[in-house]
Amino acid sequence: MREVRLYTIGFTKKTAEEFFASLRGAHVKRLIDVRLNNMSQLAGFSKRDDLAFFLRDICQCDYRHEPALAPTEAILDAYKKKAMDWTEYEARFSALLRQRQPEDHIDLATLDQACLLCSEPEADKCHRRLVAEYFRSKLGHIQIVHL
Repeated sequence: MREVRLYTIGFTKKTAEEFFASLRGAHVKRLIDVRLNNMSQLAGFSKRDDLAFFLRDICQCDYRHEPALAPTEAILDAYKKKAMDWTEYEARFSALLRQRQPEDHIDLATLDQACLLCSEPEADKCHRRLVAEYFRSKLGHIQIVHL
């Protein structure tokens, strides 16, 4: 079995040109939005409807929102308000993923040449990295590339 390539990207601190060029250069087929809120006014070019349009026209790429791959509002708020540190956030979010079992409805074919989207500029302290690593641990054969 060949290895699936799964990308991740954050839109913060990127221009639209940088963002879409990264996706196009990686030949991403599907963007999987793992944000809890994909309609924020702060999201700029990455608001749900605009993003779906840009992806289709610029990258010939599909858009899919997967809120089951997002943290709960309680977990996210606690982390943002510094009521928990990254270690606790990671543990609580990982437990949430195990409970939700997203591998039951998202398979390797869906993840192949897909890209997980969140807002954080870097993947090291972003839940999109945790989602990608979770899928690799459950489904195997996944190479993770952070754009």
